[in-house]
Amino acid sequence: MLVWLALSFINGSMVHTFLRHSLFFEDPRYIMFIYMVVNDALLLTLVTTLYVVSYIFFKIHASICCLLVMTAVLTTRSTPLILAGMSLERYISICFPLHYGHMCTVPRTIVLIIFILALTAIVPLTDLFITLAKERPGFFYISIFCDQSLLFRHSSIYTKNLVFDSLYFSFVALTLLYTYCKIMLAARAASSDLVSVKKARNTVALHGVQLLLCMLAFVVPSMQAQLIALFPLYSLEIRYVNFLLVYIIPRFLSPMIYGFRDEKFRKYWARHLTCRGGTSRVRPSVLLKIK
Repeated sequence: MLVWLALSFINGSMVHTFLRHSLFFEDPRYIMFIYMVVNDALLLTLVTTLYVVSYIFFKIHASICCLLVMTAVLTTRSTPLILAGMSLERYISICFPLHYGHMCTVPRTIVLIIFILALTAIVPLTDLFITLAKERPGFFYISIFCDQSLLFRHSSIYTKNLVFDSLYFSFVALTLLYTYCKIMLAARAASSDLVSVKKARNTVALHGVQLLLCMLAFVVPSMQAQLIALFPLYSLEIRYVNFLLVYIIPRFLSPMIYGFRDEKFRKYWARHLTCRGGTSRVRPSVLLKIK
């Protein structure tokens, strides 16, 4: 709970900084970033709630569990696609700087966010429909231990998600690899602005690390079941360690990549944290200095 409170404070301060300064509304990079921050904050809140509920009540109503699990699945699968979108934005800004203004616009960024939400909603919705078709009537009126594998337990769901996740992560991984290689080539060919190219390359590399950590959410559950079967007396400890590895540690990377590394955002974020936040309107002279 203390870790959740700390991360919620960090994420909340970032969202507040974004909303207080209108210059961030016009930059697709920061719109995607704040979407990832909100997504991660919601995910962290949901999984922490599920974790605490499993300790206190052990079993809860299946319909409530279904709502929590489906939202958690949606936010979990949104993160890799957001990383891919942010990497593409960095690739376009470095490799196609003259076309950046009309390729990366705010309306297109909003459309991309809607597309990500629609795509990631496919998995939990199909899980629900298969469960409704295969389970006995009244299944969602019983009390169960709230776990995805116990709620959506039909074998066809596992097979479907395995195929979907393989294609899904392959696409995201290839996107990150492609953008990283292109930015590396641009770095070798660049005669000026090497600092921006280097920052973009490091950002995409960090997105790759984030993707690897995101993949733990799909690998660890099967490993966790085997470990609990081998060491049943330490089931709570095993679940706790996996909870930290899969959901807590990856949430630390998002603030680091943009909150701390991005000079423009760090300037306004630090001002907010020290209670010196300005108004939402920024003087033209300040904008010129930032540019």
